[in-house]
Amino acid sequence: MRFTITHHHEKGWHQIRLSDTLTGTSATIIPSFGAILNSFSIQHDGEQTDVIDGFTDAADFRERMEKSFQSAKLTPYVCRIRDGRYHWQGHDHKLEKFSLDGAAIHGLIYDATFEVIEEVIHLDYAELELRHTYKGDIPGYPFPFDCYIRYRLQEDNELLLTTAIHNRSGSLIPVADGWHPYFRIGDTINDLMLAFHASDILEYDEQIIPTGNTTPNTRWSVAERIGDTSLDNGYLLDFGQPEPLCTLSDPASGISVTLHPDHSYPYLQIYTPPHRQSIALENLSAPPDAFNNGIGLVVLEPDHTKTFSTRYKIHHR
Repeated sequence: MRFTITHHHEKGWHQIRLSDTLTGTSATIIPSFGAILNSFSIQHDGEQTDVIDGFTDAADFRERMEKSFQSAKLTPYVCRIRDGRYHWQGHDHKLEKFSLDGAAIHGLIYDATFEVIEEVIHLDYAELELRHTYKGDIPGYPFPFDCYIRYRLQEDNELLLTTAIHNRSGSLIPVADGWHPYFRIGDTINDLMLAFHASDILEYDEQIIPTGNTTPNTRWSVAERIGDTSLDNGYLLDFGQPEPLCTLSDPASGISVTLHPDHSYPYLQIYTPPHRQSIALENLSAPPDAFNNGIGLVVLEPDHTKTFSTRYKIHHR
């Protein structure tokens, strides 16, 4: 078979690898550590080249996940919730999973254990589905839900990521969803070219919380060298433009990564970390503090499911 799924118990964790044996492309997922995408690599110039800035092993994950949140699944909220507080259905809630500068950040299940639900090997793809059952037992979010993540490695070095959130709480629940991958091509992002189609840039306050105002986006529609530019910005994508909606490319190697979110992820958050070895390109269903400002917020009815989807694709010459 062209596509395979293999299991590897090494480096202190259980890894599942989806592979295209014809091209050498592969994606590695870690079910028991947040179902993260820890690697997405291609064969290039006779070597395996990984475009994901992942973790080296389980110990590295435990040490650094809550510092970088590399590849984290962001659910049921994304980015920041101001002061970790929000009001919902007549009740005040205080989120206590993890906070930074007083704000609750990056959801509740970034380090959760997922179970394998299904593995599918097809002529045209290899697919893995995982599930985490959240019991509503973390202070601040007393609403049980199931999170399903489906990874599908397809032809042409393409990886489809689909998330489904199913409300098991018996009441309306607030939901925002997203991904937090750090993409790495070459030694520094300064030499990379970035382009994306966004109609507006969100105005943030000093706590990186939207003010509710936006301004027209006037940069990056044509590829620009990142150079020493520092970004921690949110953008409203323009789906009227042709795909891909975001491209990160390395002129030196000829490798590029493109992002293809569907309409469930209308926001793109971009962050350049101080080390500048990789860049976070985050597909989000809502901007920061959605539980309070309501921007992009999904209100999920009991026993209903909301699905979110994006695709990553690697190109090379």
